[in-house]
Amino acid sequence: MPWEISSERSVYLQLVDIIKQKIMSGEYKPGQRMESVRELAAEAAVNPNTMQRALVELEREGLLYTQRTSGRFVSEDTGLIAGIRMTGAEQKTRDFYQEMVQTGLSSKEIRCMLDKVIAQAESETSK
Repeated sequence: MPWEISSERSVYLQLVDIIKQKIMSGEYKPGQRMESVRELAAEAAVNPNTMQRALVELEREGLLYTQRTSGRFVSEDTGLIAGIRMTGAEQKTRDFYQEMVQTGLSSKEIRCMLDKVIAQAESETSK
């Protein structure tokens, strides 16, 4: 996932979301050593202090931990990671549902649309 930062909300919160997504998707694996703050900041094209703030937030959430002499690592708590993944997916699903209801679709129409999209995606991946 690229580091796409917008001016619409706080940069450090966007960094938290991006890194969290990379952990949930498995791009950053449990127990994996993270790059240094400076390396991550350079990769994301942000100030190192902003990246440090994001990493501290992820530590507070338990997704990262620091070993004093070895650096920062992704949590090895796969249950925590799975829980955060499910919570995020549920929230996105709720947000999607509310947006579709606001466009005037019924629950039945939304289910049919989802079934159609899922079927199309599954047929594309099986090719």
